[in-house]
Amino acid sequence: MSATLTAPDHGDIAEETPGRVPAFARPAGFSLWLLITGAVGALASFLLLYERVQLWNDPEHITACDVNPWVSCGEVMQSWQASTFGFPNIFVGVVAFPVLIFAAVALWAVRGQMPRWYYAGLQAGALFAFGFITWLWYSAVYSIGVLCPYCMIVWAAVIPFFVVTTARNVIHGVIPSSEGMKKVARDWWWVAVIVLYLLVFASILLNFTEAFTYAF
Repeated sequence: MSATLTAPDHGDIAEETPGRVPAFARPAGFSLWLLITGAVGALASFLLLYERVQLWNDPEHITACDVNPWVSCGEVMQSWQASTFGFPNIFVGVVAFPVLIFAAVALWAVRGQMPRWYYAGLQAGALFAFGFITWLWYSAVYSIGVLCPYCMIVWAAVIPFFVVTTARNVIHGVIPSSEGMKKVARDWWWVAVIVLYLLVFASILLNFTEAFTYAF
């Protein structure tokens, strides 16, 4: 009588040689990306929370990022989009980004040896975060017409979190993909980050021309 042992599915492609897996998709590199984006997002979220509390205490409070009529955290906080789920969006960031930091530390501690569902959960979180900030970006630029600097820091953190997580999961087979897609993820992930940043910048430049004229 014999028993067959199967290795747990960690969502990694063990057959890939280290040279074929880029640094960002290896356990240490991926953990570092999660840690950095989580820390940046958490910092911006807690700054927003502080300003939101000040506004609750004093409706006349001028936030640290109230720069001019086109750049004002306080103005954006008064919009309905700032409470999408019936409570301030700030609370989503205050909870989610520390969780991301914890996920980064946990991954680093076990050298990435987490089950596939763990990476799938990270992917779901990244997809939700990216979809949410895309809608918030659209609302700020095309609907509210006012920019929130701290909110834009959150956007800046979520973009690489989404791209790096997606690319990592494509490379390691968590997201079923062809070899061609894996090669694109390995070689061009950084281009996706830059393109998304440029699209956001271009939309702001084109829709806030008056603000730039006012500033200079």
